[in-house]
Amino acid sequence: MTSWSPDWHAPADALQCLVDWGASPRLLHHHQMVLQAAQALSAALKAAAVAHDAQWMAMGAALHDVGKLLYVQEVSGPGSEHEAAGEALLLKAGVPAHLARCCVTHGQWQNCEALESLCVALADRLWRGARCPELELRVIDAAAERKGCDRWSIWSPLEDTFEAIAAEGPARLQASRSCADR
Repeated sequence: MTSWSPDWHAPADALQCLVDWGASPRLLHHHQMVLQAAQALSAALKAAAVAHDAQWMAMGAALHDVGKLLYVQEVSGPGSEHEAAGEALLLKAGVPAHLARCCVTHGQWQNCEALESLCVALADRLWRGARCPELELRVIDAAAERKGCDRWSIWSPLEDTFEAIAAEGPARLQASRSCADR
């Protein structure tokens, strides 16, 4: 197993790590789609002048389901055993704790406070067209708190971004299904 390198700062490094660890084409594609959604969320936060760690969001998105390497049945079926397993795997490989924690918080976001981790959880839903109003509101409120404004000041641009990402979900799902055929 490849160990994490402190020189890795790009999501492409994280995705290559998944390839090196034996990720299936479908799992790799999923990570790429969640990464794209996270990058769109980051762009919206930047446009709304909300301070955030874009690298944390991107790397968390690129690694969030790494535990599915150990729980392969969860790649195409339900389950949450991959969450804690992924965090442990990443910590063992030397990944910083806040990034490894995204393996757990993408599924257990109700107990999460960090805007970046909440955005990874949201990206994991929006990429496929799923909307989660409670999580979306948590992201908006965390962004508003970070910016020091009320939620209504940033509601519209963030909501528009959520809708735009989700609208492309059916096409992404279709592409994901074709990865399963490889």
